[in-house]
Amino acid sequence: MNVFVTGIGNVSPQNTLDNEAFLTEIRNEKTTALWCIEPDYKSLLVGVNLRRMSRLLKQAVYSAKLCMNDAECTELDAIITGTGLGFTQDTEKFLTGIYKNNEGIISPTLFIQSTHNVVSAKIALLLNCENYNFTYANKGASFESALIDGMMQINENCSNVLVGGFDELTENYLKITNRMKLWKSEAFHQLDLLANTGKGCVPGEGSAFFMLSNKPNQKCYGEIKGLKILFQPKSNEDVENEILNLLNEHNIKVDDLDICLLGFNGQENIDSSYGSLTDGILKDSNLCCFKHLCGEYKTASAFGLWTACQIMEKQTVPEVLKINAFDNNKIENILIYNNYYNSNHSILLLQNVKS
Repeated sequence: MNVFVTGIGNVSPQNTLDNEAFLTEIRNEKTTALWCIEPDYKSLLVGVNLRRMSRLLKQAVYSAKLCMNDAECTELDAIITGTGLGFTQDTEKFLTGIYKNNEGIISPTLFIQSTHNVVSAKIALLLNCENYNFTYANKGASFESALIDGMMQINENCSNVLVGGFDELTENYLKITNRMKLWKSEAFHQLDLLANTGKGCVPGEGSAFFMLSNKPNQKCYGEIKGLKILFQPKSNEDVENEILNLLNEHNIKVDDLDICLLGFNGQENIDSSYGSLTDGILKDSNLCCFKHLCGEYKTASAFGLWTACQIMEKQTVPEVLKINAFDNNKIENILIYNNYYNSNHSILLLQNVKS
């Protein structure tokens, strides 16, 4: 069964709320963390009690609604989400409440709102959808796990499946992870990320949703031909072999790849895995990157898929994405490779259906 992306929605640190515009206005601030641009929630979430929703819940539900509007579909056979950390802010509030109450009994509301599956449950409640509903929390493979499940649901004769990935930043999270030396110590303009190699990267956040369908619509963003998840591959050669295996499964050669979208994040020991590819099997390919726009987080690959979908649908590559110079010729095949801290690796092949 073929799996098509028929709708997208993205709330991110960039201006991604309008699917008709594709990275036309680039946000390039001097910062140490990339926070989402907050949309006008009332413009889409009419009749929803926004006051009771956390910042991440509003972002996720908004991006899901944006996706459903884009696909012109509200009848869902499944809702599947992936998140690395879930509702960090509400979890912090819950734990702070326990601490301040000397570990006594407190209101369970914050605990209920802090669980990872709140987004998929909220969307189901708003749509009165009683179909398959699942949330994955598999660290750096959370979104990919949700995406594979969505593809399996399509293969099980589902027509429309909503799949999303989301994570948020909080000040406390940054304070704790800064002790682990995960991030860059000094602020710099985000578009200079690849020039600032060394230790640490730039943290980010975001929420992106996709409508997977068994049939293409008029605005189809492409067909997901294949997806592989690798856990702690022993070497860069293993990653190369998996990429070649995925391409071979679909009778595609490396030379047939029009765009290779890579998750460079500015951290030297992680970017070396991308460098091995760009010096090896992808050395003659058209190379792009995306994390200088959204930052690094456990579901940043969702932003990568949104970027690939826009490239495919618009048939153009914004200069801000390009690693090497190349012409914008007809785009048929896009390969996305993401490496999350040398632990969770993913390879996705997106193909044009409008040839």
